Amino acid sequence: MTAKIQKTDEEWRAQLSDLAYRVTRKHATERAFTHDDFPNGPGTFTCVCCGAPLFDAQTKFDSGTGWPSFWQPLAPEAVGETEDRSWFMRRTEVHCAACDAHLGHVFPDGPAPTGLRYCINGVALKKEPG
Repeated sequence: MTAKIQKTDEEWRAQLSDLAYRVTRKHATERAFTHDDFPNGPGTFTCVCCGAPLFDAQTKFDSGTGWPSFWQPLAPEAVGETEDRSWFMRRTEVHCAACDAHLGHVFPDGPAPTGLRYCINGVALKKEPG
């Protein structure tokens, strides 16, 4: 396991857009249907904060929710999970394992083969062509 990527709050603010900073570092959520306009085709979705590979484009699907959705991460160790009890709900938060950036949540209502829906803030992702 490699060391976690750590930066000061000021370094994250300087690197990221205001919205990306609020989503990834302060656990905000972007509005639905605002950042799911990635080009189709092969590639890898990476963390906007640290560039760590997170999801393969082949696992992306249209969930109808307005956020990019995937049925599995690129590798089990690519993302971490924590319990989220905000907004009077009990959910599973998903974060980048390399830098702890908040990505979104995972729900048990996705398609086969996993039955999972990783509902990810688009502003937390970059797509690298592949």
